[in-house]
Amino acid sequence: MPEEKEDIGLVENQISLEERVKNILRFDEKNWFNNLPLVLFIAMLGVLHVANNHTAENKIRQMNQLEQDIKELRWTYMTAKSELMYKSKQSEVAKMVEEMGLKELTAPPYKIVVKQDDYE
Repeated sequence: MPEEKEDIGLVENQISLEERVKNILRFDEKNWFNNLPLVLFIAMLGVLHVANNHTAENKIRQMNQLEQDIKELRWTYMTAKSELMYKSKQSEVAKMVEEMGLKELTAPPYKIVVKQDDYE
């Protein structure tokens, strides 16, 4: 018997909840024209939701493209840096300037001393 009273109480609470929602929204089932502002508001929210999702997806695509560009630029930088390190070695510089007629010194450099008397 107490269980039946609880079930009736739940049904009454559900009905009262439905009526509360109807009162809050002022939803009129008989005249659809009175519901038009509510329907338009819900439709506008739907359009905003779709537009927001579209914008978010575009931003994600743009971020992924930028990350890919960063990876490519990083590889380009690393390649250029390693080529520069290789070409700036003394042996490689000697090979490049040999075409211009310059040769690497085989004797150590020596100091030229000029006396003060030579200037006067």
